[in-house]
Amino acid sequence: MFHILSKLLVIFIHPLTWITVFLLIALFSKKAKYKRVALIASIVVLWLFSNKFLMNQFASTWDITKKPDMNKSYSCAIILGGFASEGPEGMGHFNGASDRFIQALKLVNLHKASTILISGGNGLLKIKKSDFIEADYVHQELKSFNIPDSLILIENKSKNTLQNAEFSKALLEAKKLPPPYLLVTSAFHMRRALNTFEKAGLQVVAYPCDYRAGLNETELADFLPNADVLSAWNIYIKEIIGSIAYYLKS
Repeated sequence: MFHILSKLLVIFIHPLTWITVFLLIALFSKKAKYKRVALIASIVVLWLFSNKFLMNQFASTWDITKKPDMNKSYSCAIILGGFASEGPEGMGHFNGASDRFIQALKLVNLHKASTILISGGNGLLKIKKSDFIEADYVHQELKSFNIPDSLILIENKSKNTLQNAEFSKALLEAKKLPPPYLLVTSAFHMRRALNTFEKAGLQVVAYPCDYRAGLNETELADFLPNADVLSAWNIYIKEIIGSIAYYLKS
């Protein structure tokens, strides 16, 4: 139930949802005052959440970007799902967060992680039932890169970050792998992931990747409306709400 409510809540707090609501009020309200206020509100929200400069300022504060000292090796690198999606006819494909997969290959090939744990089931809410399991798909992809099964651990039941932590902990304890463990996920997701894993009792070291905002120098075009930025805010708002929800739940 918590998983379903969290997914539905995020939909209603997307900036585009707010903009749509304000425009509908401006369109159907019978009072000129309400029409004017709603129209101004929609323009302000659109500009704020499509402004790349503001996005970069927020991301530079929110994102965890620093990688650890890699002079040492770790018993396991935990790779959080969300970088592979279901494609045509149930087949999988890598999405925009696929840097997580690249870093997994890099860590195991450079012998910086003795094993890699892929954590991810199917957390999407779909009308039509899906049999796609992310960790199982990634397992097959790793094998296609000649990564042996002896170096791969699969956790394929989790639907969210909280379950990523809980199920990964059980698997790591069963395998008796010593901490600390590398935690590999996108920079925008690392803050929530770290807090969740640490609260679950896992000693993890942040290994961020998939940097999306906050790194480029400011340009004049950054102050103009940008549809990509509007979409990126959906990701960050999800992280903020997820962090608050996990804090209240714990």
